[in-house]
Amino acid sequence: MDSPHGAAVTAEDFGLKGPRGWAFRGVRLDAPPGALVAIEGPSGSGRTCLLLALTGRMRPSEGRAEVGGLRLPRQMAAVRRISALGPVPGVSELDPAFTVAEHLRERALLQRRFDGSLRALFRPRAERTAVARNRIDTALDAAGLDPATLPKAERTSVRDLERLEALRLSVALALIGRPRLLAVDDTDLKLSDAERAEAWELLRSVADSGTTVLAVCSQAPGGAITVRTDTTATTATTATESVSDTADVTEADATDASEPAEAPEATTTEKTTDEGTADAFAETGRA
Repeated sequence: MDSPHGAAVTAEDFGLKGPRGWAFRGVRLDAPPGALVAIEGPSGSGRTCLLLALTGRMRPSEGRAEVGGLRLPRQMAAVRRISALGPVPGVSELDPAFTVAEHLRERALLQRRFDGSLRALFRPRAERTAVARNRIDTALDAAGLDPATLPKAERTSVRDLERLEALRLSVALALIGRPRLLAVDDTDLKLSDAERAEAWELLRSVADSGTTVLAVCSQAPGGAITVRTDTTATTATTATESVSDTADVTEADATDASEPAEAPEATTTEKTTDEGTADAFAETGRA
């Protein structure tokens, strides 16, 4: 059962295929609300495609999955509404020319415009501004980012942020919408060991607060539910299970995410290739 905040995520024989093969296949996952789920594997093994498929941004080709009780692919649009993307290259990247303040203000305005009630739009301007500021401050606190510590405070450009600071900003932007599921790509990319530990501490704190977290990485941290994407059938495991028990992913296809349809059952196994993953992105315009 889902908590008021986090969304349970389950998958069975979940796969996504492109014209040249499978990006991932045979994924099995059972994560409770508020779980930290690490999608582990080398670059090109379908990690990002799996992340986007589980958040309703890519259409799966076979198998079943549910996010917060919403079925994929039938209810992809609804899954998108309860999930939010942190940094995903080519999909939700920060604009290097924007300042921290500009990113935060833009996200708050979009949140109010598209996710707020009609009644909220007619509230006094001062009240709307106060609500937006409160959402921003709450999200920044949850992401562990204090703009006052940046070189030019909120006027600091994204291009001047350190990698970990940029990650915290992306997470804060995602949390402004109070999602039930947060998805983060390349969590440990270009981070030192100390910074990697801080990044996982951040995501674990978000999960502990009740929001389910999906995080792509090259090496999963201890205690996380782990889904690997470098073998032939992917099974989620916890830190207490043997790595040899973890089956994995293969390749993928992506079609228009706006027209969900039922997916067939998994049948055979094929190896994951970089070409299959590239094709999956190309078909959704995410090359």
